[in-house]
This record gives sequence, structure tokens and C-alpha cells, in this order.
Amino acid sequence: MRVAITGASGFCGGHVARLAAASGAEVVSVGRRPGPVGKHVFWDATTGDIPDMAGVDAVLHLAAAVGDPRPGRRTEAAFRAVNVGGTRRLLEAAGQRPVVWVSSASVYRPGPYTGAIREDHPVEGQRTAYGRTKSAGELLALDFGAVVLRPRAVYGDGDPHLMPRLRRTVRGGRAWLPGPDVPLSLTAVENLASACLAAIGWPGGAYNIADDRVYQRDAAVGAVLGVPVRHVPIGVARAASLVAGPALTRYGIDQVTDGMVLDIGKALRTGWRPFTSLTPLRSGQ
Repeated sequence: MRVAITGASGFCGGHVARLAAASGAEVVSVGRRPGPVGKHVFWDATTGDIPDMAGVDAVLHLAAAVGDPRPGRRTEAAFRAVNVGGTRRLLEAAGQRPVVWVSSASVYRPGPYTGAIREDHPVEGQRTAYGRTKSAGELLALDFGAVVLRPRAVYGDGDPHLMPRLRRTVRGGRAWLPGPDVPLSLTAVENLASACLAAIGWPGGAYNIADDRVYQRDAAVGAVLGVPVRHVPIGVARAASLVAGPALTRYGIDQVTDGMVLDIGKALRTGWRPFTSLTPLRSGQ
């Protein structure tokens, strides 16, 4: 099989590309920069160009504008250009090929949550340009008939987002987080990568992707960082929009206090299984 992978030069896409190659697939990295393996086809998702999919059997779309920058029209437009406009052009290029479109649990209506979130949970009210534009992009993908994967808080070797942000909460030998402790889902990048390849054969629709265990936030963060967790009152953290420095925006605070647990039953019913989970040794690197 010849698989086109957008975003292969990034954290998640690179893991997918390496796993695809190790599984015997021929990899075509589609994006501005080459991926870690395979052929490179240049494509800038912010332009009006249509990517070249000649000879490709399936498309895995991981290229995205990500992060939590200062809100405003320019931020919204920049995210929309990639996550919506780029998606539209990618789907046009894909034609009749199967498409796996990697979304995010950030599309779900903000919490707090009292139970596990299934794929039919409302997708609305997102508080960031990232959440809003990923939601708009995945609507295009779902209308196309693509498989849409919704991971939460992807972590692992090379993680440029979650772990650096958590490390910035450490002061005086403690990690300072908005309390109280909550349960939550996390997604190992290896589990997301395996789901991306498996999902080529799944029926179209949305699927939650996460590790097969529910973590307690304080225990997980403490184990990974190797320091005890202490709490800052949520009201104080929200008012300041930060915790112990610019480590957490208001959206970041929501992410560690809303208690989002994903129900991954739909993905499990396809036969896919997550095969790894968080351990202090591998995630603290």
C-alpha cells in the first residue's frame, strides 16, 4: 500500500510515518518539509494549491495549525486557512481514496464533565481558534465520508506541546496545578499512530482515541515530572489566566480541570487496541 501522510514532519505525523514504513507501506510525506521516511511531495496547506496524490492508495491527514495563541482575527484566519481551507483542498485531491482525518477532543463542548464522553457529545462552544477550526474541518471530512479520529492530550517522545507546558508549572520542587484532582484521558502517540493505520479500513465517522486506562491527573503529572503536585484555587488560576508563570492559558486550565474521559468503545469494536500507556520512565524524557 502507498500511503500519503500530511504533517509527517511533525510530532504525530512523524510517528505515523515511521510506523507505516515499518509495517511495509510505501510512505509519501505531503507537506512543506520532508517526513522521517519515504518520498516527499511539497504542499503548503495555507495556499490554494491541491496536493498531488498520484499513485496513492490512502490518505492520512495530520497536518494542522495547532496551539493556543492570543485570540483575535489574525489568529482565527491563520488557523482557518490550514484546518478548514487545507482540509477542503486535501479532500478534493483525495477523490475516491480512503481518508483518515486526525481531529481532536478539543472539538467537544467544554466541560466540566460528569461521565465518559462518547462521539455523539455536542461539538460546539469551543473556546479557541484551534477547537473551532478543527470542528469546522472535521465537518468537511465527515461529509466526505472520512474516518475522523479524536485523540486527547497526545504525549510521547518528541512531544512539543504537553510535556513542555507541564514542566513550566514546576516551581520550588512542586508542580502547581489548578485543583482539585480530576480523572482524565491521555493518548500515547504510539496508540494514535496505530489507530491511524488501522482506521484506513474502518467505516466513515468519528472515533475517540485514547489509552485504555483512565488517569488521575495529579498521579500522572507527579509521576511524569518526578515532583509532588500542589493545588492552586481554580478561581485564582482563571482570574490570572496562568499558573506559576505563563504555563497555562485559560484554555490550558480547562484542559487540566474539566475531567474529560473519552469512551473509546466505538474504536475498540473495530478490533483496534491501544497497546501502551503512561509510565514515568518513558514519558519523563
